[in-house]
Amino acid sequence: MSSRIFPLFLSAALLTAPAGAQTLIPLDSRPATSRLPAAIAGLGSGDLKVVPRELLGTAQQGADPARLLEWLRTEGAGRRDEPLIVALDALAYGGLVQSRKSTDSAARVRSRLLPLREWQRKTGRPIYAFITVPRHPDAVDRERNFEVARLLTRWAAAGVFKELHIAWDDALPGSPAPAEGARLAAFAAEVAPGNVRVYPGADEVLALLSARALSPAAKTVQAVYSDPKLAQEVIKYEGIPLTRSVQNHAEAAGFHMASQGQQPDLTLYVFNGGDPRRAALAVSALLRRGPVAVADVEKVNLGNTRLWKDLGTLQRDANLTALAAWGTPGNNLGSALAHAKLTLDGVDPARQQALLAREYANDLIYSTRLRAALRAAIPEAEMNTPAAQEKLMELAAEYFPLNLGGRYGLDQVNLPWGRSFEWDFDLSPAE
Repeated sequence: MSSRIFPLFLSAALLTAPAGAQTLIPLDSRPATSRLPAAIAGLGSGDLKVVPRELLGTAQQGADPARLLEWLRTEGAGRRDEPLIVALDALAYGGLVQSRKSTDSAARVRSRLLPLREWQRKTGRPIYAFITVPRHPDAVDRERNFEVARLLTRWAAAGVFKELHIAWDDALPGSPAPAEGARLAAFAAEVAPGNVRVYPGADEVLALLSARALSPAAKTVQAVYSDPKLAQEVIKYEGIPLTRSVQNHAEAAGFHMASQGQQPDLTLYVFNGGDPRRAALAVSALLRRGPVAVADVEKVNLGNTRLWKDLGTLQRDANLTALAAWGTPGNNLGSALAHAKLTLDGVDPARQQALLAREYANDLIYSTRLRAALRAAIPEAEMNTPAAQEKLMELAAEYFPLNLGGRYGLDQVNLPWGRSFEWDFDLSPAE
């Protein structure tokens, strides 16, 4: 696979994009952590370099940090002002799964990261980086992960990172991660108050950092909730109220929350429950005022079918600036806001519409409908077989070509981690 990955693999006519070269080292090889961030970053970058998927970690085998660094020194070489956007878990542990399972000492992890610090010193290139606080109870050495995050905070204070984001992963009730995040935030406020952020999430952070790097000018966002009262409550997987998570992700993308009465650059409509038909009408009304992104966080890993059916009936889904319904609340908020932030700067309309179609195909077709149908047809233990891929293509045929501001055909599908949880696919313009 080429080290240059252009979003959506559409026709050559779409490969013209605004200037703004950058280099990405994703968290692992899942489409949500590699292809989606690359597609979002590609909206605003004419020279996007991404680590080839075969060098990234899987559930069974972590990435080799030495090979990633060698790729960076060769294929990832760039100008002095070209930012590197990097998931530090890939270099420290081999990936997100390995960050939970690793028994390596903090000193051993530090030794893997030191070459990156030296690379930054020699090249002078800005680094936008993130590290995760692992989920409970999977992590075998939380104290080690915590100490690594503290170390990297000190590096941020010393100027190794232009920005460092620390994201806690999948905080279900009883998880120590929100408390650890609060301790790290307090430490960062003491030693590195200007360039460290701490908030819930993981898979969406690479896209958020790309938005920070490529779209540094602040813009305003207003959050509108389908259930404002419920938004004040602690939300599943976050460990904090939804309103606070929205603000954290908005600021991580480079937005300021709009003040009352201010006309925002973007409205983020957060569907967190209630009447989906009323929500669709509200989104339609908001679109008459200006750009709107929708983050569907009512459920985890799937969207509300009635909401999206009604938006389609109103012919408003194709008018959105961004949409997300694929993961945890933080995943959805972050990817929608990162996409919207770059789009507001002005991007190729064909690229924008193609990315929106990709989001719809993944979040509202696969995650919300096809995944369940595939699981009903194929045992999970047999997902890593040609029969599963054939069945998936057969099931997907009902939904394509997809009409969303254009017609998009489905070129190929696969289950990259040999499980039903996520798929990978290519779209192309259809006649």
